[in-house]
Amino acid sequence: MLKVVVIGGGSSYTPELVEGFIKRHKYLPVEELWLVDCEAGQSKLEIVGELAKRMVEESGVPMSVHLTLDRTHALGGASFVVTQLRVGLLEARVKDERIPLKYGMYGQETNGAGGMFKALRTVPVILGICKDMEQLCPDAWLINFTNPAGIVTEAVRRYSNIKRVVGLCNVPYDMHTAIARILEKDKEQVRIYVGGLNHMSYVTRVEVDGEDVTGYVLDRWGSHSMNNIENKEWINGFVKELGVLPSPYHRYYYMAKEILEEAMVSEQTRAEKVMALEEELFELYGDVNLRTKPKQLEKRGGAYYSDAACSLICSIYNDTGDIQVVNTANCGVMNEFEYDEVVEISAVITKAGPVPVAVGKLPKSVRGLVNTIKSFEVAVCEAAVSGSYEKALLALMINPLVGSQREAVKVLDEMLEAHGEYLELFSK
Repeated sequence: MLKVVVIGGGSSYTPELVEGFIKRHKYLPVEELWLVDCEAGQSKLEIVGELAKRMVEESGVPMSVHLTLDRTHALGGASFVVTQLRVGLLEARVKDERIPLKYGMYGQETNGAGGMFKALRTVPVILGICKDMEQLCPDAWLINFTNPAGIVTEAVRRYSNIKRVVGLCNVPYDMHTAIARILEKDKEQVRIYVGGLNHMSYVTRVEVDGEDVTGYVLDRWGSHSMNNIENKEWINGFVKELGVLPSPYHRYYYMAKEILEEAMVSEQTRAEKVMALEEELFELYGDVNLRTKPKQLEKRGGAYYSDAACSLICSIYNDTGDIQVVNTANCGVMNEFEYDEVVEISAVITKAGPVPVAVGKLPKSVRGLVNTIKSFEVAVCEAAVSGSYEKALLALMINPLVGSQREAVKVLDEMLEAHGEYLELFSK
């Protein structure tokens, strides 16, 4: 029996995932889909769960949908466990974004102080899920979509016995789609090679029918962005000289001052915008006549997540050997990182897991930034499992979006207090 368990099943993204399983059911015959959430997410779980059941009924595929607040009840015999959770819900994300702004630094879900605190709340929960998996489904694959995906995947590999873990992000998928649009080609005709870290990876090469067309795309990369990031134009001369294609998230580093200035005067954080969007989405989800994924879901930053997540699961299940971009162990492919460190990289997807492919050496112009972020990721992992104030301060000081010892201490102290209920290790 092919059984998939989704932890964070009450997420607004779940209809994307359900749609993906329905579309691929011929090749990925999921028999049981379990949607799991916590008590705080029970209402959303029930709304999304009923929509999922209607979608499956409408499609006619033989897949049963189950809802539960007890993950141990769901995990037994699972083939794949998908994590898409948010500890503290969106209210915690508002704090992640609002508090750093008070001290002149950008707060974001995966970057800087906001990203660090999301990781500090999330890593212990994910490691708890891993302990349950070790007992209940030790052979299952853990597919992590929870942000910050790179840090979470790094923590699982460092501090749990679950080695069948793959981190996933929709940014490379989105970039692949944008590149195909620039080339006026079907996505299947375009091959991209990606190397780096989650939200800090670059497209190192673009090919069409084996021909290198990277230069053509570099000249035209100007305005590509995503729904959750301000669309600021790249200077083509800069991108061309960089030699690799930056992701939309690189704006937080290469355009840090502009992004911060806009955030300081904005009436709403991204989290507050998402809360309004989710209110609209869940009102739609609750309509008993709705039996398909609503178009409005594409406004979320994780739009088209199902294609990335379900393609990965389908490829592992069928041992397809196709190339996808995932977060996995480096295995010596990129010289910039240690052998076992988690990287975001193009990899051949097999039933034994991702096999990273050679994506080329990152140019010197980006190596320093990427290595700084990896040191930040590792330091955050150490802080998350130890509850050490000093390790948390080290991590924060490493991050290039902080830039002030005085303000780093203030942010750290205030955010530790603001998120105290989710940071048991630190309270001890």
